[in-house]
Amino acid sequence: MIRIFNHYIHRAALRSMLLDMAMLLVVAVGVISLQVGSLNQAVPMAGTHVVSFAACLFLVSSASGLYESTPAGSLSLSRSCGRALVVLLVTLPLAYAIFGLLPTSFAERTVVQLSVMAGVSAMIFRRVYVSHSSNAPRTSTRILIFGAGPAAKIVGATLKAADPTATIVGYVPGTNETEPAVSASEVLALRGSLSETATRLRVDEIVVALTERRAGSMPLRHLLDCKLSGIKVYDLNTHFEKTLGQIRVDYLNAGWLIFGDGFNQGAWRTFVKRVFDIFSAITLIIVSAPVMALTALCIKLESRGSVFYRQERSGLNGVGFQVIKFRSMRSDAEEDGKPRWAAANDSRVTRIGQIIRRVRIDELPQLFNVLKGEMSLVGPRPERPFFVQQLTQDIPFYAVRHSVKPGVTGWAQVRYHYGSTVEDSLEKLQYDLYYVKNHTLFLDLVVLMETVGVVLTGKGAR
Repeated sequence: MIRIFNHYIHRAALRSMLLDMAMLLVVAVGVISLQVGSLNQAVPMAGTHVVSFAACLFLVSSASGLYESTPAGSLSLSRSCGRALVVLLVTLPLAYAIFGLLPTSFAERTVVQLSVMAGVSAMIFRRVYVSHSSNAPRTSTRILIFGAGPAAKIVGATLKAADPTATIVGYVPGTNETEPAVSASEVLALRGSLSETATRLRVDEIVVALTERRAGSMPLRHLLDCKLSGIKVYDLNTHFEKTLGQIRVDYLNAGWLIFGDGFNQGAWRTFVKRVFDIFSAITLIIVSAPVMALTALCIKLESRGSVFYRQERSGLNGVGFQVIKFRSMRSDAEEDGKPRWAAANDSRVTRIGQIIRRVRIDELPQLFNVLKGEMSLVGPRPERPFFVQQLTQDIPFYAVRHSVKPGVTGWAQVRYHYGSTVEDSLEKLQYDLYYVKNHTLFLDLVVLMETVGVVLTGKGAR
């Protein structure tokens, strides 16, 4: 894995993406060279346009998730097509606009525009095919797990389920782990030191997954030798962060949060995020105005009551605000005054409500909360104070998610299905912690593209 703007991406995915981009840009330069007569003339005439499009294409491609390696069958064809559609909706207009800025003396701009657009389309469709082809080549990362207890077992299961490029070479028990939780056939006996064994087995990474870390159980010198010999060494929390895009709270300690990187809420980052929120919210309100008007009319025709639904939620630093949504439930949904979790197939949801929830139209009025500064476009979902008080008592580190503004959509929303229990809230918190730790404008773009894919496929609707 490699970090790009604080977000982890598979090295193989990055290589594939750069190769596809290079081939596309060669096509663009080749077409321009044919039009002007030589490469020497093409570079000064169109070099800026090619570089600009390359930068945009890199951001969109890496944020789209199309190049991420996933286990066979874990990503449906419909979701891949949804992602591809999002990429095309962004890159085709970009290609047309950027290469439309070629000098007016260049008579065949249309040929270049259409050629690049065709190349982008072919590249995206090929990527969808490769993602679902059983014959697609996959590079392998050989991983040694240091530990053989319950924590190591969870790490192994995580790698097998989430990373198709991972090959587990075995488990090495710690000094204090007398009863392995993993299969005996997978337990390795050291031949020499840990570094010698790892080198002999051609290990690329070591994940330290010791359930028990009493004195003497952590061979720091041997792990340092492994790192100095070029083998990557990760602790348990970093493994979950880079593999699952979450920070698990069951193995988390405050020291890792305090002394590790991330959780930077600087003034510049806050300013950039606010400008992005305002621009995006205004754009989305203008684009979605006809949809919102039609939705309001349908709600009014179906049932009595207000078109909008206002409810107190906890925002930045736990400060309350009134969230605005299209009403999707009956007016008497909570007539007894007792807060309830929304559930799948909730009987309180109206017919129009079922539709607008499935395609997330009910969330659109929250764009006005974004303009007011109460919410961000991307962030942890705002929860009701009643549930916040309960969850803060039941779940460690729950309050950390309130260190950033809540969002209309979020990393947890695109990674985990809709939840209505404390256990679901725990799972979503682990994704929220990843977002709070690593949030950048790039990660926001990743979430927004994933959100479009979720809307197109109806994933997680409740």
